[in-house]
Amino acid sequence: MSAAQSLNVALGARSYPIHIGPGLLDDSARWLPLIRGRHVLVVSDANIAPHYLERVQAALSGHIHAALVLPAGEQEKTLQRFGEVLAALAQLGASRDATVIALGGGVIGDLSGFAAACWMRGIAFVQMPTTLLAMVDSSVGGKTAVDLPSGKNLVGAFHQPVAVLADIDTLTTLPPRELRAGLAEVVKYGALGDAAFFDWLDAHVDALLAGNTAAIVEAIARSCAHKAAIVARDETEQGDRALLNFGHTFGHAIETEQGYGGLLHGEAVAVGMVLAARCSTALGLAPAADGERLAALLTRFDLPTAVPSGLGAEQLLARMRLDKKAVSGTIRLVLWRGIGRAFIAPDTPEHAMLAVLRDA
Repeated sequence: MSAAQSLNVALGARSYPIHIGPGLLDDSARWLPLIRGRHVLVVSDANIAPHYLERVQAALSGHIHAALVLPAGEQEKTLQRFGEVLAALAQLGASRDATVIALGGGVIGDLSGFAAACWMRGIAFVQMPTTLLAMVDSSVGGKTAVDLPSGKNLVGAFHQPVAVLADIDTLTTLPPRELRAGLAEVVKYGALGDAAFFDWLDAHVDALLAGNTAAIVEAIARSCAHKAAIVARDETEQGDRALLNFGHTFGHAIETEQGYGGLLHGEAVAVGMVLAARCSTALGLAPAADGERLAALLTRFDLPTAVPSGLGAEQLLARMRLDKKAVSGTIRLVLWRGIGRAFIAPDTPEHAMLAVLRDA
């Protein structure tokens, strides 16, 4: 296992690099050449900015730059905050060759990327994810969005970054709960398409929880490689890319029903994966033992595997019907035939989902 790794997301004639390792924020020689014009807006949040914003801005001394620091939290991923990013670009006088830098977790990446997609019909942006969840999931693949009270990520655009710089040093300031939530998305990649990676994770639980550099870099790199390969086949989620939603339809329903103030995204996905596995078993598609192995691994990472109390099965199913992954009013789930063998199930019967939610 290497201390630093790089890979590319290839999209036909286009591609962009993902760099993973320590010290990347201070390695301005690596990322300054990505800045295309004079104007740069750095978007961050109140948790991340005190640690890293000054260092990034110092490297931008030769550019016309500004910073926007937003409140932290999923509940801030709104149209109002999106408007504030656009207003900051306007105040900066950002031209069509401007660049937005997203310095933060998935909320900041989604907001910044969506604003970059819309400003003058699309400008460059650089992802500098500071959470494990963002490093392995939201920073890669070009999905940008904001939430509405009625559902998660319902307003957005596909807009690829020009690069992703995952500086794992930023994980040292991450609360343990946030780190564990990110590990849920790492487990997802093994569960949906790589049984050997699932086994590797099972063997490296202690190292990952302890923040071992080599183990963290390897886990991020393997996760990003899986996502990059799927995105390369299906950039705008017309087919295979939907596999990345394993656990997300259930998980998003939980997040929305809790008003984005309960489980973290990764925690909700952990519960959602267990529910998807149980639904698969109930439909005779997968062995129960594989679902039990998945729940056991998530439990070792101290992640939840049951629906939080106080949430009704019928209300969660109603949220799932409005999920953006639904097609023509039909809930499109990602189920599996066992560890490493996920598939898209466009016509899962609602009674099966309801039964699983009631049992959970």
